[in-house]
Amino acid sequence: MSLVSGPGRGGGSDSALPQELQLFVDKHVRYIQSLDKRKDELEYWLTEHLRLNGLYWGLTALHLLGHPDALPRNEVVDFVLSCLHDSGGFGAAPGHDAHMLYTVSAVQILATLDAFGDLEARVEGGRRKIAQFIADLQNPDTGTFAGDEWAEYDTRFLYGALNALSLLGHMDLVDVDKAVEHVQACANFDGGYGTGPGAESHAGQIFTCIGALSIAGRLDLVDRDKLGGWLSERQLKNGGLNGRPEKKEDVCYSWWVASSLAMIDRLHWIDQGKLTAFILSTQDPELGGLADRPGDMVDVFHTHFGIAGLSLLKFPGLAEIDPI
Repeated sequence: MSLVSGPGRGGGSDSALPQELQLFVDKHVRYIQSLDKRKDELEYWLTEHLRLNGLYWGLTALHLLGHPDALPRNEVVDFVLSCLHDSGGFGAAPGHDAHMLYTVSAVQILATLDAFGDLEARVEGGRRKIAQFIADLQNPDTGTFAGDEWAEYDTRFLYGALNALSLLGHMDLVDVDKAVEHVQACANFDGGYGTGPGAESHAGQIFTCIGALSIAGRLDLVDRDKLGGWLSERQLKNGGLNGRPEKKEDVCYSWWVASSLAMIDRLHWIDQGKLTAFILSTQDPELGGLADRPGDMVDVFHTHFGIAGLSLLKFPGLAEIDPI
């Protein structure tokens, strides 16, 4: 289940809209293209631990914006495969330790670029090798997944495992029923889910749990109205969404909250017009990119999740996104 699903609806913004309701597509494309050309900046090297994730965020945003070829495909594939370890896992950049989160981003990139053929031609074992790395991180007793060999457990890793395995076609390598049991153990009285059993509800973790249940075909276990109520309460007066009570709005929750609502058929429970206006207000109309909230510095993380949120809201000109 790659994030981008189905044909796009065009690539440009609607020039008939007032400026505060426009999406500055061309500027966002140029901003994303510029990110790998800043090697003389300290920030470029300080964020090397996010390189593969950042490539996925930028690439997906470009696909949603209707510019899938804005980054050179072969160079992207070469970089992704340069991060692959003999174990079958991927690191954030060449020489970095393998981890579930980077492996999921790598698989999603290869799926988005239809590059599994490249993988099979250049890596012995191909998809099966990567899938086995992921499967080996499942705890056979609890069903959850570790992020790496040092065994930190989190529902992010469980979701990532099922996401990547579904793309690789190797869900058969893991105990899906056990994984579902673990997700259910993370459910809280308020309808939400946390990082593990007993942890507080958080919108990001709710996305991972509902996404995992969606992939496993077990959304029947979710109390949709209770969860939908908790998620809809994340919308603040300015239209933005937060991740948990008493926190500030952040454009990334335009994805975590809205996608979760979409998966349980409750997206209409929030004011979509106000959320759209909030996301658009976080743009840098001169240099491109989106920030966490209006007036802050832009980055590729929030650019991706803001545009992904707009796609969920069916903003004109964007390709359709898969909420799972």
